[in-house]
Amino acid sequence: MEFRIKRSGRIVTVLATLLVACTTIPPGAWEHRLRGDAVVLLGEVHDNARQHESRLAALQRAFAAGWRPAIVMEQFDLAHQADLDRARLERPGDATHLIDAAAPSQMRAGTGWDWRFYRPFIELALRYDVPLLAANLSNADTARIVRGGYGEVFDEARIAALGLSVPAPPDMESAQEREIDNGHCHALAPSQWPRMARAQFARDAVMADVLRRSARDGGVVLLAGNGHVRRDIGVPRWLGAVRDRVVAVGYLEADDATTPVAAFDAVVRTAAAERADPCAGFEPRQRR
Repeated sequence: MEFRIKRSGRIVTVLATLLVACTTIPPGAWEHRLRGDAVVLLGEVHDNARQHESRLAALQRAFAAGWRPAIVMEQFDLAHQADLDRARLERPGDATHLIDAAAPSQMRAGTGWDWRFYRPFIELALRYDVPLLAANLSNADTARIVRGGYGEVFDEARIAALGLSVPAPPDMESAQEREIDNGHCHALAPSQWPRMARAQFARDAVMADVLRRSARDGGVVLLAGNGHVRRDIGVPRWLGAVRDRVVAVGYLEADDATTPVAAFDAVVRTAAAERADPCAGFEPRQRR
């Protein structure tokens, strides 16, 4: 899950509704690329039901047209791939059983992913019998990297294979740190930004590795938060040669004026989800 916290909670006004109508990308403008060996990254604001519905409809159209990509999901941790595979063998076609087997109980108790949004994508993979792959580091491993660095989770060979042995370029580092600061409502001390950014780089590098290994003639789709999908600081920066096949689509809310649209190949705008102000529980640095 992204570190970035989406700040909203404002009621969607008529102006925002008009913005959605004016800035939503017509399906034909990018959906024609959902074919062949494309590596497609579909973003999301995790709690926005409209975005999940829109992404699902786009994939359903692509599958109906004959595309058969592997589906890679941020919502499943890498450590549970074997559980995911076993669940498919035990009860083919049973998405609920798969979620129960491959998602730890703490992720299904209202503290993590809302599986109502993701079950339809799992059902799509099962219906068409395409690979379904876990892509994320666990929260525990992410916390270890924040505290002690990549070596707390990976050995030297793995660090090098993921591309993490080379420091991120300064522009990428500073942009990711800005996202960390903004996403945590300016409550974190600046000394924490590099360590948090390091963990985000690890997540993106691991997702990129899964995409590289699963990229095939039939293509591959990543379902992940918008921060991971961004070309400037996200998964594409870690994809190497496979990056030439990437289609990165950001799903942004109408009132999001901070996420750069240039970071994506296409942007789909939706109305904002109604939510409590996520910054309400933070104490900004300047007030300390």
